[in-house]
Amino acid sequence: MQFTVTEAPTRERFEARDEAGAVAGFVTYQLTGSIIVYTHTETDPAYEGRGVGSTLARAVMDDAQAKRRMVVPICPFLAEWLRKHPEYEGIVVRSTRKVK
Repeated sequence: MQFTVTEAPTRERFEARDEAGAVAGFVTYQLTGSIIVYTHTETDPAYEGRGVGSTLARAVMDDAQAKRRMVVPICPFLAEWLRKHPEYEGIVVRSTRKVK
């Protein structure tokens, strides 16, 4: 199954939708200037185990990278996903790194 991820800025979230347009999951965020804080990832139970979370994680990180934003991963799912994807390390804010 394929999922399409789009931003819903008025709801401060990115949504993954299935081929029929149903929301399969989402990532919420808070944006301040060039810093985006990803606060929560949620997958509809009907879609668990189908890669919705990973699809969302890659999409939100690619979006942040394209927009030159620094990422603060508060969401435990996204923080864990990022440990397995070091290619995004350059835009992730860690406790020992200053935000510019």
